[in-house]
Amino acid sequence: MKKQLNTTLTYILSVIGLLCCCFGGLGFLLSGPAFLIANNKLKDATQNPDDYEGSFKAMNTAKIIALIILIVNVLYLIYNIYIYYSGGYEEVFQEFQKAMKEIENNS
Repeated sequence: MKKQLNTTLTYILSVIGLLCCCFGGLGFLLSGPAFLIANNKLKDATQNPDDYEGSFKAMNTAKIIALIILIVNVLYLIYNIYIYYSGGYEEVFQEFQKAMKEIENNS
């Protein structure tokens, strides 16, 4: 019985990881495993091509997408760590409070 090269799990983890990028770059927790899953499946499939059925090209595309989303998340995480330790969050929070007061005054 042949194993399937199913890209669905990789795509789902990657897309949810991209959405989690908004939470300080924590999407690397999902896009990292997506990349590893795709990489391991491709490695196994290239070593034993007769044991797998499905598109190698589709799995390679899923791997590339997971890698790109992983890089975006890691860069955003590094940026947020830099902002946090440089004291930039206080300024961001003050701007947020000003915007909220303006919204309340306009209502």
